[in-house]
Amino acid sequence: MTTTAPPAGTRSVPEHSPGEARGPRRPGRIRRIGLPYLLLLPALLLELLVHLVPMVIGVAMSFKELTQFYIRDWGTAPWSGTGNYRLAVDFHGAVGEALLHSFLVTVVFTLLSVSLCWLIGTAAALYLQDNFRGRGVLRTIFLVPYALPVYAAVITWAFMFQHDNGLVNHVLHDQLHLTDEPSFWLIGDNSFYALLIVSVWKGWPFAFLIVMAGLQNIPKELYEAAALDGAGMLQQIRRITLPSLRPVNQVLVLVLFLWTFNDFNTPYVLFGKSAPAAADLISIHIYQSSFVTWNFGTGSAMSVLLLLFLLIVTGGYLLLTSRGRKTPDV
Repeated sequence: MTTTAPPAGTRSVPEHSPGEARGPRRPGRIRRIGLPYLLLLPALLLELLVHLVPMVIGVAMSFKELTQFYIRDWGTAPWSGTGNYRLAVDFHGAVGEALLHSFLVTVVFTLLSVSLCWLIGTAAALYLQDNFRGRGVLRTIFLVPYALPVYAAVITWAFMFQHDNGLVNHVLHDQLHLTDEPSFWLIGDNSFYALLIVSVWKGWPFAFLIVMAGLQNIPKELYEAAALDGAGMLQQIRRITLPSLRPVNQVLVLVLFLWTFNDFNTPYVLFGKSAPAAADLISIHIYQSSFVTWNFGTGSAMSVLLLLFLLIVTGGYLLLTSRGRKTPDV
C-alpha cells in the first residue's frame, strides 16, 4: 500500500478527531504554573499583615469617637459616622484650619524638596559622566547621605542647627558675618528652611543614583553626532539627555513625591513631637492629633483623607505621563 504526501503549502491534519479527548496535562507543567504564585505567597502574606490589615483597622477607627477614655477597649467607643471627617474638613473650625495649614505647608515643602533633589541629582549625574581622575571617589562621597541611617543623619543636623554652639551659626555668623546675630533654626520661620535643607541633603543622592543609571542607556554616538552638527552642551542636554531620561524621570519624580509628602522621620527627629507652625508637615500633624491629644478617631480620619489625596494625585500623574508612552496600533 502506497501513501501520498500532502501537496506543498497545505497543513497536515492531526490524526485524532476534534472531539477526541486529549491526554492529561503533565504534572511538571502544573508545577511550573503554580511556582510563581508559591514564590509570591510570602510577600502577599507580609503585605496583608503589615499594610492591609492595619489600613482596614484605621478606616474602622475613623468612624468612631475613639479618645483616651476608650483606648483600652476601642471596640466600645461610640459610633460617630462621618463626624470625624466633617470635623477634619471644616476649615472654619480649629481642627480643620490647622489641618489645612499643615497640608499647604506640606505641599510647598514637597514641591521645593522634589524640585531641588531632582535638579541637584541630575546636574551631578551629568557632570560625572565624563572620565576624569577621582570620579569614583566623588561618586562614593555623593552617595554617603543616602547610605547613612536617617536618624543618625538628622540628629547630626539637629546639633548643627543649634543656636549657641551649632556649626551653621558658627559659619554664617562668626566666620562669614552674614547675619547680625545667631539665628534660631529649629523654631520660628527658619524651621521650614532647616527642614528643607535636611530633606534635600538626604534626598538628592537617590535622584543622582537613578539618573546616573539611566544615563548609561543613552548611546554615546548620539552625543558625538550632535557635537559634529555643532550642538553645544545645553542643546545636547535639551535634545538628547532629557528626552532619553523621560521614563526614568517619570518614576523618579513620583517616588520622590510620595517619600517626601509622607516623610515623618525627618521632622520628628529634628523637632520632636510638636513641630513649629512653619514646618508642621501633615505627617507630624496627624501624629500629634492621634498620639499627643489622644484623639485617634480624628487622626484616623485625617490619615484616610491623606491616603485618598495621594491615590488621586498618583492616579492622575500616571494617566498624564502614560499618554506619551502609548504606541499607535499597527
